[in-house]
Amino acid sequence: MTSREFFHKFNSTYIWGNILAIVILVLILSIGVRFGLDYYTLHGESIVVPNVIHKQYDDAVDIMDKVGLTIEVTDTGYVKELPADCILEQSPAGGKRVKSTHVIYVTINAASAPSLVIPDIIDNNSLREAQAQLLSMGFKVGEPEYIPGEKDWIYGILVNGKHVQAGDRVPSDAVIVLQVGDGTRQISDTAGLNEPEYEDVEVEEKVPKYDEVEEYVEVPVDENGNEIKDGRGKSGANSSGPSSQSGLPADPSSVRSKE
Repeated sequence: MTSREFFHKFNSTYIWGNILAIVILVLILSIGVRFGLDYYTLHGESIVVPNVIHKQYDDAVDIMDKVGLTIEVTDTGYVKELPADCILEQSPAGGKRVKSTHVIYVTINAASAPSLVIPDIIDNNSLREAQAQLLSMGFKVGEPEYIPGEKDWIYGILVNGKHVQAGDRVPSDAVIVLQVGDGTRQISDTAGLNEPEYEDVEVEEKVPKYDEVEEYVEVPVDENGNEIKDGRGKSGANSSGPSSQSGLPADPSSVRSKE
């Protein structure tokens, strides 16, 4: 194919007609998508969000409903000075522009303060560690009360003047007062400790009485276990007298002198 024939085919009305049709189709689709999305999403139609902070929940619902918006409660808080069911926060904030049917998320005020559990910090933490832990949990921490003890060591917790322990539940708005050592006594300080006194007890050694000593005499026996007696009918026991197991002499009352 020569170059002349190639350019002749390229200049064909059929080819240019197809290219033009494709371009028109792309333009139509772009315009359709553009206006179709605007129509579907109500683009350009917006509503100014009313400010309902510190209004009662029921009143806030009516206000939003009048402008085509809805309210959804996502969280609760507690402000002692405000009434229950009062709107504390809203998102988006008042004055922002949103589309109709948009949901406004709010935080309402609880009827009473939520309770929190006292952590295990007594005799287990320093002042700085205890304050950081309590604040991170949402407690209000007041000025510490110093008592004799190791410096900056936690010895107790007071709420409204009463002692509380780990595991107790207290209102989140209650002020926690930590009882802290003032450094007047160290853990290793034993100056104030008295050693126990022991009395010297004299132990009297008990010597058994003479009549309490058990006596026994060795008696000779034969192979059958029978006692061997001498010709006078007396046993062949040691004539020197009975011997004591404890080595004590025999009872003088039982020994008769030879005549």
